[in-house]
Amino acid sequence: MKFIVSEGERGFLFRKGCFVKMLQPGHHFLFGASTAMKTQVNTAAPLQRQYSAEQLAAFCRDADFAAQTAEVNVPDGHIALRYVGGHFVSSLNPGVYRFWNIPEANSFEDYENTAPEVPDAIPLDICDALARTGVMKRVNVGESAQGILLFDGKFQKLLEPGMYFFWNCAVNVDVKIFDTRLQEMQLNGQEILTKDRVGVRLNFVCSYRITDPVAAYRESTDCTAQFYTAAQLTVRDFVSGMTLDELLNQRDTVGERLLALLRPRAEVLHFEVTDAGVRDVILPGDVREIMNTVLLAEKRAQANVITRREEVASTRSLLNTAKLLDENETLRKLKELEYLERICENVGSLSVSGGDLLGQLRDLLGHKDN
Repeated sequence: MKFIVSEGERGFLFRKGCFVKMLQPGHHFLFGASTAMKTQVNTAAPLQRQYSAEQLAAFCRDADFAAQTAEVNVPDGHIALRYVGGHFVSSLNPGVYRFWNIPEANSFEDYENTAPEVPDAIPLDICDALARTGVMKRVNVGESAQGILLFDGKFQKLLEPGMYFFWNCAVNVDVKIFDTRLQEMQLNGQEILTKDRVGVRLNFVCSYRITDPVAAYRESTDCTAQFYTAAQLTVRDFVSGMTLDELLNQRDTVGERLLALLRPRAEVLHFEVTDAGVRDVILPGDVREIMNTVLLAEKRAQANVITRREEVASTRSLLNTAKLLDENETLRKLKELEYLERICENVGSLSVSGGDLLGQLRDLLGHKDN
Protein backbone atom coordinates (compact mmCIF):
# COMPACT_ATOMS: atom_id res chain seq x y z
CA MET A 1 0.00 0.00 0.00
CA LYS A 2 1.33 3.41 -0.97
CA PHE A 3 1.51 6.01 1.87
CA ILE A 4 2.10 9.67 0.91
CA VAL A 5 3.61 12.21 3.35
CA SER A 6 3.26 15.81 2.12
CA GLU A 7 5.49 18.79 2.86
CA GLY A 8 4.70 20.14 6.30
CA GLU A 9 3.84 16.67 7.48
CA ARG A 10 5.65 13.77 9.11
CA GLY A 11 4.66 10.12 9.26
CA PHE A 12 5.09 7.45 11.92
CA LEU A 13 5.56 3.83 10.81
CA PHE A 14 4.28 1.05 13.07
CA ARG A 15 4.67 -2.73 12.69
CA LYS A 16 2.38 -4.92 14.75
CA GLY A 17 1.53 -1.84 16.86
CA CYS A 18 5.13 -0.98 17.69
CA PHE A 19 6.81 2.21 16.50
CA VAL A 20 9.50 1.63 13.88
CA LYS A 21 10.61 5.02 12.54
CA MET A 22 9.54 8.49 11.39
CA LEU A 23 8.71 8.93 7.72
CA GLN A 24 9.95 11.97 5.84
CA PRO A 25 7.85 13.74 3.12
CA GLY A 26 7.49 11.54 0.03
CA HIS A 27 5.97 8.24 -1.19
CA HIS A 28 6.27 5.19 1.04
CA PHE A 29 5.04 1.61 0.55
CA LEU A 30 3.62 -0.42 3.40
CA PHE A 31 3.78 -4.22 3.41
CA GLY A 32 2.29 -6.87 5.59
CA ALA A 33 1.44 -5.84 9.14
CA SER A 34 2.87 -2.33 8.75
CA THR A 35 0.66 0.70 9.45
CA ALA A 36 1.38 4.43 9.41
CA MET A 37 -0.10 7.67 10.59
CA LYS A 38 0.88 11.22 9.77
CA THR A 39 0.71 14.55 11.58
CA GLN A 40 0.98 18.22 10.73
CA VAL A 41 4.20 19.92 11.76
CA ASN A 42 2.79 22.50 14.15
CA THR A 43 5.47 24.70 15.70
CA ALA A 44 3.02 26.60 17.95
CA ALA A 45 1.96 23.88 20.38
CA PRO A 46 4.18 21.39 22.23
CA LEU A 47 3.96 17.77 21.14
CA GLN A 48 2.76 16.80 24.62
CA ARG A 49 -0.68 18.06 23.58
CA GLN A 50 -0.88 15.38 20.86
CA TYR A 51 1.06 12.43 22.23
CA SER A 52 1.53 10.79 25.57
CA ALA A 53 4.85 10.59 27.36
CA GLU A 54 5.23 6.91 26.37
CA GLN A 55 4.64 7.72 22.68
CA LEU A 56 7.16 10.58 22.72
CA ALA A 57 9.71 8.34 24.45
CA ALA A 58 9.28 5.80 21.66
CA PHE A 59 9.51 8.48 18.95
CA CYS A 60 12.72 9.84 20.45
CA ARG A 61 14.47 6.53 19.78
CA ASP A 62 14.37 7.54 16.12
CA ALA A 63 17.37 9.69 15.21
CA ASP A 64 15.45 11.76 12.65
CA PHE A 65 12.66 12.57 15.12
CA ALA A 66 15.17 13.51 17.82
CA ALA A 67 17.08 15.73 15.38
CA GLN A 68 13.94 17.51 14.15
CA THR A 69 12.50 18.26 17.59
CA ALA A 70 13.79 20.21 20.58
CA GLU A 71 13.10 19.44 24.24
CA VAL A 72 13.33 21.75 27.24
CA ASN A 73 12.93 20.91 30.92
CA VAL A 74 11.83 23.90 33.05
CA PRO A 75 12.46 23.21 36.76
CA ASP A 76 10.27 24.43 39.62
CA GLY A 77 10.78 28.09 40.51
CA HIS A 78 11.90 28.88 36.97
CA ILE A 79 10.36 30.13 33.75
CA ALA A 80 11.63 29.64 30.20
CA LEU A 81 11.34 32.06 27.30
CA ARG A 82 10.93 30.31 23.95
CA TYR A 83 12.32 31.76 20.74
CA VAL A 84 11.65 30.43 17.21
CA GLY A 85 14.08 31.61 14.57
CA GLY A 86 15.42 34.15 17.07
CA HIS A 87 12.00 35.70 17.69
CA PHE A 88 10.23 35.54 21.05
CA VAL A 89 7.13 33.35 20.96
CA SER A 90 5.96 32.47 24.47
CA SER A 91 6.89 31.72 28.07
CA LEU A 92 6.94 28.22 29.57
CA ASN A 93 6.03 27.31 33.13
CA PRO A 94 7.79 24.46 34.99
CA GLY A 95 7.50 21.17 33.07
CA VAL A 96 8.93 19.20 30.12
CA TYR A 97 8.18 20.41 26.59
CA ARG A 98 9.09 19.18 23.12
CA PHE A 99 8.56 21.24 19.96
CA TRP A 100 9.13 20.66 16.26
CA ASN A 101 12.45 22.17 15.33
CA ILE A 102 11.40 22.73 11.71
CA PRO A 103 11.19 24.81 9.62
CA GLU A 104 12.95 27.08 12.16
CA ALA A 105 14.98 26.09 15.18
CA ASN A 106 13.85 26.63 18.77
CA SER A 107 15.96 28.23 21.50
CA PHE A 108 15.19 28.73 25.17
CA GLU A 109 16.28 31.06 27.97
CA ASP A 110 15.82 29.92 31.56
CA TYR A 111 15.20 32.42 34.42
CA GLU A 112 14.51 31.94 38.09
CA ASN A 113 11.29 33.67 39.17
CA THR A 114 11.10 32.89 42.88
CA ALA A 115 12.06 36.54 43.57
CA PRO A 116 10.20 39.49 42.01
CA GLU A 117 13.22 41.15 40.39
CA VAL A 118 13.39 40.75 36.60
CA PRO A 119 16.87 40.50 35.05
CA ASP A 120 17.98 43.44 32.95
CA ALA A 121 18.88 41.02 30.15
CA ILE A 122 15.20 40.60 29.20
CA PRO A 123 14.25 43.34 26.68
CA LEU A 124 11.43 45.72 27.60
CA ASP A 125 9.24 44.66 24.68
CA ILE A 126 9.33 41.05 25.86
CA CYS A 127 8.59 42.18 29.42
CA ASP A 128 5.61 44.11 28.12
CA ALA A 129 4.33 41.03 26.27
CA LEU A 130 4.75 38.90 29.40
CA ALA A 131 2.90 41.53 31.47
CA ARG A 132 -0.07 41.26 29.11
CA THR A 133 -0.22 37.49 29.70
CA GLY A 134 0.03 37.85 33.48
CA VAL A 135 3.54 36.41 33.83
CA MET A 136 4.88 39.79 34.95
CA LYS A 137 3.49 42.83 36.73
CA ARG A 138 4.05 46.23 35.16
CA VAL A 139 4.45 49.39 37.26
CA ASN A 140 4.60 52.85 35.74
CA VAL A 141 6.06 55.67 37.83
CA GLY A 142 5.10 58.88 36.07
CA GLU A 143 7.16 61.98 35.49
CA SER A 144 7.65 64.14 38.62
CA ALA A 145 6.67 61.17 40.79
CA GLN A 146 8.49 58.65 42.95
CA GLY A 147 7.47 55.15 44.00
CA ILE A 148 7.99 53.22 47.24
CA LEU A 149 8.70 49.56 46.32
CA LEU A 150 7.38 47.00 48.82
CA PHE A 151 7.87 43.21 48.86
CA ASP A 152 5.32 41.55 51.18
CA GLY A 153 4.80 44.95 52.80
CA LYS A 154 8.52 45.53 53.45
CA PHE A 155 10.29 48.57 52.03
CA GLN A 156 12.88 47.78 49.34
CA LYS A 157 13.89 50.97 47.55
CA LEU A 158 12.76 54.23 46.00
CA LEU A 159 11.72 54.07 42.34
CA GLU A 160 12.47 57.03 40.10
CA PRO A 161 10.22 57.89 37.10
CA GLY A 162 10.13 55.06 34.56
CA MET A 163 8.65 51.66 33.65
CA TYR A 164 9.32 48.68 35.94
CA PHE A 165 8.50 44.96 35.64
CA PHE A 166 8.32 42.27 38.34
CA TRP A 167 7.66 38.53 38.24
CA ASN A 168 4.22 37.43 39.42
CA CYS A 169 5.41 35.00 42.06
CA ALA A 170 4.71 34.09 45.68
CA VAL A 171 6.06 37.47 46.84
CA ASN A 172 3.45 40.24 46.84
CA VAL A 173 4.72 43.34 45.02
CA ASP A 174 3.23 46.74 45.81
CA VAL A 175 4.29 50.24 44.79
CA LYS A 176 3.09 53.41 46.55
CA ILE A 177 3.23 56.38 44.17
CA PHE A 178 3.99 59.86 45.56
CA ASP A 179 3.57 62.94 43.36
CA THR A 180 6.48 65.29 44.10
CA ARG A 181 5.10 68.21 42.09
CA LEU A 182 3.74 71.38 43.68
CA GLN A 183 0.15 70.75 44.77
CA GLU A 184 -2.68 72.85 46.17
CA MET A 185 -4.72 72.16 49.29
CA GLN A 186 -7.91 74.03 50.16
CA LEU A 187 -9.63 74.31 53.54
CA ASN A 188 -13.11 75.52 52.70
CA GLY A 189 -15.86 76.55 55.11
CA GLN A 190 -13.78 76.51 58.31
CA GLU A 191 -16.09 77.85 61.03
CA ILE A 192 -13.99 79.52 63.75
CA LEU A 193 -14.82 81.66 66.79
CA THR A 194 -12.64 84.79 67.04
CA LYS A 195 -11.18 86.19 70.24
CA ASP A 196 -14.15 88.56 70.67
CA ARG A 197 -16.60 85.65 70.27
CA VAL A 198 -17.67 86.34 66.69
CA GLY A 199 -18.21 83.28 64.52
CA VAL A 200 -16.63 83.56 61.06
CA ARG A 201 -16.17 81.15 58.18
CA LEU A 202 -12.82 81.02 56.38
CA ASN A 203 -11.56 79.60 53.09
CA PHE A 204 -7.83 78.85 53.38
CA VAL A 205 -5.49 77.72 50.57
CA CYS A 206 -1.83 76.69 50.53
CA SER A 207 0.70 75.22 48.07
CA TYR A 208 2.90 72.30 49.13
CA ARG A 209 5.10 69.44 47.92
CA ILE A 210 6.45 66.22 49.44
CA THR A 211 10.19 66.45 50.13
CA ASP A 212 10.97 62.90 51.36
CA PRO A 213 8.51 60.20 50.21
CA VAL A 214 10.38 57.40 51.98
CA ALA A 215 10.32 59.10 55.39
CA ALA A 216 6.72 60.24 54.86
CA TYR A 217 5.63 56.65 54.14
CA ARG A 218 7.56 55.11 57.03
CA GLU A 219 6.40 57.60 59.65
CA SER A 220 2.76 58.06 58.65
CA THR A 221 -0.10 55.89 57.46
CA ASP A 222 -1.57 58.81 55.48
CA CYS A 223 0.80 61.78 55.36
CA THR A 224 -1.53 63.91 53.22
CA ALA A 225 -4.41 63.55 55.70
CA GLN A 226 -2.10 64.42 58.59
CA PHE A 227 -0.85 67.51 56.77
CA TYR A 228 -4.46 68.56 56.15
CA THR A 229 -5.19 68.23 59.88
CA ALA A 230 -2.03 70.18 60.79
CA ALA A 231 -3.03 73.02 58.46
CA GLN A 232 -6.56 73.05 59.86
CA LEU A 233 -5.35 73.27 63.46
CA THR A 234 -2.85 76.00 62.58
CA VAL A 235 -5.55 78.17 61.00
CA ARG A 236 -7.94 77.64 63.93
CA ASP A 237 -5.32 78.44 66.59
CA PHE A 238 -4.26 81.59 64.76
CA VAL A 239 -7.71 83.01 64.01
CA SER A 240 -9.09 82.23 67.49
CA GLY A 241 -6.38 84.49 68.95
CA MET A 242 -7.48 87.53 66.90
CA THR A 243 -10.45 89.84 67.18
CA LEU A 244 -12.71 90.35 64.20
CA ASP A 245 -11.38 93.86 63.58
CA GLU A 246 -7.78 92.58 63.69
CA LEU A 247 -8.63 89.78 61.27
CA LEU A 248 -10.26 92.16 58.79
CA ASN A 249 -7.71 94.96 59.12
CA GLN A 250 -4.67 92.66 58.92
CA ARG A 251 -5.94 90.38 56.20
CA ASP A 252 -3.03 91.21 53.87
CA THR A 253 -0.50 89.94 56.40
CA VAL A 254 -2.50 86.98 57.74
CA GLY A 255 -1.22 84.70 54.95
CA GLU A 256 2.45 85.38 55.72
CA ARG A 257 1.94 84.81 59.44
CA LEU A 258 0.04 81.57 58.84
CA LEU A 259 2.79 80.42 56.48
CA ALA A 260 5.41 81.00 59.18
CA LEU A 261 3.36 78.95 61.66
CA LEU A 262 2.55 76.13 59.24
CA ARG A 263 6.06 75.50 57.91
CA PRO A 264 7.49 73.89 61.09
CA ARG A 265 4.52 71.52 61.34
CA ALA A 266 4.85 70.62 57.65
CA GLU A 267 8.58 69.90 57.95
CA VAL A 268 7.89 67.31 60.65
CA LEU A 269 5.64 65.50 58.14
CA HIS A 270 8.28 65.93 55.36
CA PHE A 271 6.27 68.53 53.44
CA GLU A 272 7.39 71.90 52.12
CA VAL A 273 4.85 74.75 52.14
CA THR A 274 5.64 77.45 49.58
CA ASP A 275 2.59 79.71 49.84
CA ALA A 276 -0.47 80.18 52.05
CA GLY A 277 -3.30 82.68 52.45
CA VAL A 278 -6.89 83.32 53.47
CA ARG A 279 -8.97 83.51 50.33
CA ASP A 280 -12.34 84.46 51.87
CA VAL A 281 -13.66 85.70 55.22
CA ILE A 282 -17.42 85.11 55.42
CA LEU A 283 -19.31 86.88 58.24
CA PRO A 284 -22.69 85.88 59.75
CA GLY A 285 -25.72 87.74 58.41
CA ASP A 286 -26.37 89.86 61.52
CA VAL A 287 -22.70 90.86 61.87
CA ARG A 288 -22.55 91.71 58.18
CA GLU A 289 -25.65 93.92 58.55
CA ILE A 290 -24.18 95.75 61.57
CA MET A 291 -20.91 96.34 59.74
CA ASN A 292 -22.76 97.67 56.71
CA THR A 293 -24.66 100.08 58.99
CA VAL A 294 -21.42 101.27 60.60
CA LEU A 295 -19.80 101.69 57.20
CA LEU A 296 -22.80 103.69 55.93
CA ALA A 297 -22.68 105.98 59.00
CA GLU A 298 -18.96 106.55 58.50
CA LYS A 299 -19.47 107.44 54.85
CA ARG A 300 -22.30 109.83 55.73
CA ALA A 301 -20.12 111.50 58.35
CA GLN A 302 -17.33 111.87 55.81
CA ALA A 303 -19.80 113.35 53.30
CA ASN A 304 -21.04 115.86 55.93
CA VAL A 305 -17.49 116.91 56.73
CA ILE A 306 -16.80 117.50 53.04
CA THR A 307 -20.06 119.49 52.67
CA ARG A 308 -19.23 121.71 55.66
CA ARG A 309 -15.74 122.25 54.36
CA GLU A 310 -17.08 123.37 51.00
CA GLU A 311 -19.63 125.69 52.64
CA VAL A 312 -16.91 127.32 54.74
CA ALA A 313 -14.74 127.77 51.67
CA SER A 314 -17.67 129.28 49.75
CA THR A 315 -18.51 131.67 52.62
CA ARG A 316 -14.89 132.73 52.91
CA SER A 317 -14.80 133.43 49.17
CA LEU A 318 -17.96 135.58 49.41
CA LEU A 319 -16.47 137.51 52.33
CA ASN A 320 -13.31 138.25 50.38
CA THR A 321 -15.36 139.41 47.38
CA ALA A 322 -17.48 141.71 49.59
CA LYS A 323 -14.35 143.30 51.03
CA LEU A 324 -12.96 143.99 47.58
CA LEU A 325 -16.25 145.52 46.39
CA ASP A 326 -16.49 147.70 49.48
CA GLU A 327 -12.96 148.99 49.07
CA ASN A 328 -13.05 149.60 45.31
CA GLU A 329 -15.93 151.68 43.86
CA THR A 330 -15.00 150.97 40.24
CA LEU A 331 -14.96 147.22 40.87
CA ARG A 332 -18.36 147.49 42.51
CA LYS A 333 -19.81 149.35 39.47
CA LEU A 334 -18.35 146.73 37.10
CA LYS A 335 -19.92 143.99 39.14
CA GLU A 336 -23.29 145.77 39.00
CA LEU A 337 -23.03 146.10 35.24
CA GLU A 338 -22.15 142.41 34.98
CA TYR A 339 -25.26 141.42 36.92
CA LEU A 340 -27.37 143.83 34.88
CA GLU A 341 -26.08 142.28 31.70
CA ARG A 342 -27.03 138.84 32.96
CA ILE A 343 -30.53 140.08 33.78
CA CYS A 344 -30.95 141.62 30.33
CA GLU A 345 -29.94 138.37 28.67
CA ASN A 346 -32.95 136.72 30.27
CA VAL A 347 -35.42 139.51 29.37
CA GLY A 348 -37.30 138.81 26.13
CA SER A 349 -39.35 142.09 25.98
CA LEU A 350 -39.83 145.27 28.07
CA SER A 351 -43.19 147.02 28.61
CA VAL A 352 -43.30 150.58 29.99
CA SER A 353 -46.53 151.74 31.69
CA GLY A 354 -45.80 155.11 33.13
CA GLY A 355 -43.19 156.45 35.46
CA ASP A 356 -39.78 157.86 34.83
CA LEU A 357 -37.96 154.94 33.17
CA LEU A 358 -34.77 156.89 32.55
CA GLY A 359 -34.66 158.02 36.14
CA GLN A 360 -35.09 154.52 37.40
CA LEU A 361 -32.26 153.27 35.19
CA ARG A 362 -30.15 156.18 36.33
CA ASP A 363 -30.80 155.27 39.95
CA LEU A 364 -30.10 151.59 39.24
CA LEU A 365 -26.77 152.45 37.72
CA GLY A 366 -25.98 154.83 40.53
CA HIS A 367 -25.88 157.98 38.33
CA LYS A 368 -26.54 161.30 40.01
CA ASP A 369 -27.82 164.49 38.40
CA ASN A 370 -25.26 167.18 38.10
